[in-house]
Amino acid sequence: MNESTGREGSLRRSGRRRRRSDTPRPAAPPPVWPGVSGGRYRPLCDADAARVHDAALSLLSDVGLSQAIPPMVERVTARGGRHTADGRLTFPRGLVEDVIAGARRGFILHGQTPGHELDPSGAKVHVGTGGASPSIVDLDTGRYRESRARDLYDAARLVDTLDNIHLFSRPLVARDARDPAHLDVNTAYACLAGTAKHVCMSASAPENIDRIADICAELAGGWERFEDRPFLTIMICHVVPPMRFAEDACRTIENAVSRGFPIQVISAGQAGATSPATIAGSLAQAVAETLAGMVFAHLVDPRAKAIFAPKPLVADLRTGAMCGGGGEQAVLMAAAAQMGRFYDLPTSSIAGITDSKVPDAQHGYEKCLAVSLAAHAGANIITQACGMQASLLGSSLEGYVIDNDMLGAILRSVRGVETDPETLGVDVIAEVARGEGHYLGHSQTLASMKRDYVYPEVADRRAPADWEEEGGQDMRARARARTRRILSEHFPRHLDPAADDALRARYDLLVPRSAMRPAQPA
Repeated sequence: MNESTGREGSLRRSGRRRRRSDTPRPAAPPPVWPGVSGGRYRPLCDADAARVHDAALSLLSDVGLSQAIPPMVERVTARGGRHTADGRLTFPRGLVEDVIAGARRGFILHGQTPGHELDPSGAKVHVGTGGASPSIVDLDTGRYRESRARDLYDAARLVDTLDNIHLFSRPLVARDARDPAHLDVNTAYACLAGTAKHVCMSASAPENIDRIADICAELAGGWERFEDRPFLTIMICHVVPPMRFAEDACRTIENAVSRGFPIQVISAGQAGATSPATIAGSLAQAVAETLAGMVFAHLVDPRAKAIFAPKPLVADLRTGAMCGGGGEQAVLMAAAAQMGRFYDLPTSSIAGITDSKVPDAQHGYEKCLAVSLAAHAGANIITQACGMQASLLGSSLEGYVIDNDMLGAILRSVRGVETDPETLGVDVIAEVARGEGHYLGHSQTLASMKRDYVYPEVADRRAPADWEEEGGQDMRARARARTRRILSEHFPRHLDPAADDALRARYDLLVPRSAMRPAQPA
């Protein structure tokens, strides 16, 4: 029995009369959806954002970045940049501003099947996984262990069922892969086999782009079909902060853009370690580094589907260790998202990096704070929003189920309040005030129940006595049970069997077919 049915039943059992409409009502829209618009939270005023922009342009034009690859040097210097005697490539203000103005907007990120389209424009918000953790919390033992390709597939097919998680960004590393090429092939396959939602992943080396492209082309039925409806984004950390390019990653930008992949252009400095300890300084450096990558992608191909992704992180200055759960991280990432809105560029942010090792109160407040601020700031794509623990060192399957509830509540808060004659309901208030004296069972209440309210799947709203009578389980135990049920029942079937056969013939795939169908009874 679903939540709405249960509530309607409780109204009838309480003896309150339900109004019946003479005409059938159309199906109500959902209370939240991929692309609900944020952008109302602005940690920077207009003058602040302009100052960050000016500082970023000064860093690019006066300081520049070192370790630029020759194709980048050639393209940038042809547009007025300088390659200095000490090996730094500078970017003229005019060039950067021209690229910001001319960057591609309005493209769609697709899933492998219709119904999973993401529109990273304006302040439309989408949330997903991410993190590339080296370990996973074992669903049976509750202990951390090395993650494997099969875990990645299981995470993907779990997320495939969770409505408030809109995309699947590779959240863990297949540590059973034997080398970087084997890793990238198996990462692409496990993600794409496990979910029809849009997938994001990184490439370990620029030459591996061709292997990832081959897998995408096989599954799409041809490369042209993939280019028309791209269902995989390449995520690229093109810098080694502060203000140095990562040479192989820059070649990955060149290869991925040339092949037509959407890309995320990422800077991920750590405040107090590889970027300034001040929030404003860390933000300015991240914006400058990200813009440098956006310029290169644009010069490779002006129609590049490049996503602006400054993702500055925070360190605990007492120890130097990354700490993703503090208020500083939350406001810094929201400010980075706001800079994306300042430029009107497709924008991605990180939020949801809890430092907690288990789904506990710390897990909840750290994730909810960070994701809420990034979403309200209008980040188009928020990765690491679910499932991650231990400062990105671990991933948790039951965490995805718990966080799906959290994300539904956050997205509902981002949607805000609509005010029109129907929602204000002056006539309804007058009717009820003069009549029954309550709104229970009123047609407006029943319509609003499905249209305006998000109901959790695993959070518990029962009375204490009812909760105790049914075992008194905490949220983690309920989430584990739901996770086990999903993983025992949901085996996606969106892959064409012939394409799967072809990929298995070409590549050593670590996810066996036996893991992709229900277990046979003993």
